[in-house]
Amino acid sequence: MIQHNNVCLLARYRLWADELTYDAVAALPPGEASKPHPTLFKTMIGTLNHNYLIDLVWQAHLEGRDHGFQARNIVLHEDLAELWQAQQAIDRWYIDWSDAQTPESLDEVVYFRFIGGEPSAMRRSDILLHVVNHATYHRGWVAEMFFQVPAGNPATDLPVFLRTLAIRTTNSG
Repeated sequence: MIQHNNVCLLARYRLWADELTYDAVAALPPGEASKPHPTLFKTMIGTLNHNYLIDLVWQAHLEGRDHGFQARNIVLHEDLAELWQAQQAIDRWYIDWSDAQTPESLDEVVYFRFIGGEPSAMRRSDILLHVVNHATYHRGWVAEMFFQVPAGNPATDLPVFLRTLAIRTTNSG
């Protein structure tokens, strides 16, 4: 099981990595974020929308309610700035949720149905790990699209985040 402090760290890592990604996408030439690419979610905005939608799905599972989505590729926000505002809100929800957990609550099993209807169950800590891992996976898709622009993309790997935290801690202490 993932320890409470690691769950909190991963939730904060997620917001940090999303911020770097959204800033980099926003800095691209006009139209690049919505330019079609040969990928499942078609565009950078489409891929980022997928991450956001899946975050909402897992939030609903953690809260024990129906998410109401019938597909994984729904574009909820076509505008990057609006999507970023929504993503920040859900990232902060996961941070607050993580902070409120205990070792016991993180070990609780949540029963749910996948979007396709199949029943399943996971521990709360594993759900948070999946949410963070899923976002990392699809940020990689966005990073691949940066090479097609061509443009550089941000380094959002966990070790970079941990180094950033260490530098901040050293400089503030």
